[in-house]
Amino acid sequence: MSPAPAYDTVVAGGGPAGCAAALALARAGRTVLLADAGTGPHKVGEALVPVGRLLLADLGVERAVLGSGHRPCHGNLSAWGSADLHAVDFLHDPYGHGWHLDRPLFDRRLRAAARAAGAEVAEHTAVRRPARQPDGTWRLALRGRSGGTADRTVRCRWVVDATGRGAAIAVRSGARRHTGDRLTAVHLLLDPARQPTPDGRSLVESDEDGWWYTALLPSGHRLVAYFTDPDLPAAAARDAGRFRDRLLATRHLSRLARPHGLTVLPPPRRAAAHRAHLDRVHGDGWTAAGDAAAAFDPLSSQGILTALYTGLSAGEAVDAHLRGDRTALGDYAAKVATARAAHRHDHRVVHAQETRWPDRPFWARRQPSPLPNPLHTKGSSAP
Repeated sequence: MSPAPAYDTVVAGGGPAGCAAALALARAGRTVLLADAGTGPHKVGEALVPVGRLLLADLGVERAVLGSGHRPCHGNLSAWGSADLHAVDFLHDPYGHGWHLDRPLFDRRLRAAARAAGAEVAEHTAVRRPARQPDGTWRLALRGRSGGTADRTVRCRWVVDATGRGAAIAVRSGARRHTGDRLTAVHLLLDPARQPTPDGRSLVESDEDGWWYTALLPSGHRLVAYFTDPDLPAAAARDAGRFRDRLLATRHLSRLARPHGLTVLPPPRRAAAHRAHLDRVHGDGWTAAGDAAAAFDPLSSQGILTALYTGLSAGEAVDAHLRGDRTALGDYAAKVATARAAHRHDHRVVHAQETRWPDRPFWARRQPSPLPNPLHTKGSSAP
C-alpha cells in the first residue's frame, strides 16, 4: 500500500500565478507546498493595472503586498498610430492608480503571504521527474539549489503548473503548446537620473520594426525595452551601441531616457515575449496557471493581472474538484478561454491602429487576415 500523500497540492512556480494558487488553496484548508525554483528570467520591473487591487484584496494580501516599495503609476503615454503623444490617465479609474512594481519585492511578499496562510514554501527548489502513481497520486522529486531546501521526494494529490511559458509539467503530461508569434524583448536598465522626474507614467512608442516601452522603477532606474521579432535586423539592437542608436532615433522615449545618461550602456538582455497557450489547461491530476496556461502580448499590460486571476481561479477550481465538484475544472478552462478570446480581439484592434508601415514585416505579420471571398472559396459557385 502506498503511503498517504504528504500534500493535497504541490504548486510548481513561485511567481504571482503560483502564489495566488497556493494562497487560494491554503485559505481553503488544503495542505500546500509551493516550490519556487527561482531560475526564470530576471524580473526587473512590471506594471500592475488598477483593477489588480481587487484580486489582491480577494486573496487577502492587498496591504501586505502593495503597502510600500512600489511606485504609483497615474497613467500611460503612447505614440501609436501617429507620431503624436496621447495620454490616458487613471484619475477617474474606480480602482485608483496602478503601480510600477519592484518585481522581486512583489514576488517575495506574495510568497511570504502564502507562507503566512499556511502553505509550505520551498525557496530555490525545482520540481523534477513528476510521476503519476497507480493510486492516482503524484510522486515528485524536489531539487534544491544553493541556499534552498535539501533534495527530497514528496507525494501529493494534485499539481498546479505555474512554471511559466515552458509549462514544464503540463507539456510532460501530454499538453501541447501553441505560440502566436515570436515577439522578443531587448531590454536594459538605465541609471537613476541626477534630477528625478515626478512623472511616473509609462510610455509606449512604435517604430517601423516594433515598439518601445519605458517606465521609471521604484529604485529610480529606468527600464527601457524594445519589442521586435528575432529574425528582423532590428533584433541586432541587443548590441549596446546599436540599442543606443535606435533609442536615440525615437521621438518621445529618447527625451525621457537622456537624463539617465546614455554614454555608456550595459549590454541589453533578451527575453521571450511571445503569445502562447496550451491546448488544454488541465489534465490527469494537473492544472496550469499563469503564463503556463496562457501568455499574452506585453502590450496589453495584463501579465501580472492575468497571472493573479488564473492562479486564484486555478486554486479555487482544484479545491472544488478535490471536494467532488466535477464541473470545477471545466469552468476554469472556460475562464481561461474567455480571457484568451478577449486578448485576441484586443490584440487585433490595437495592432490594426498602427498603419504607418504596412509593408514592414513586423507590422504586416500582425495585421488581421482578410476575410475569404465566398465567390473564391473552393466548391462555391456564383449566383
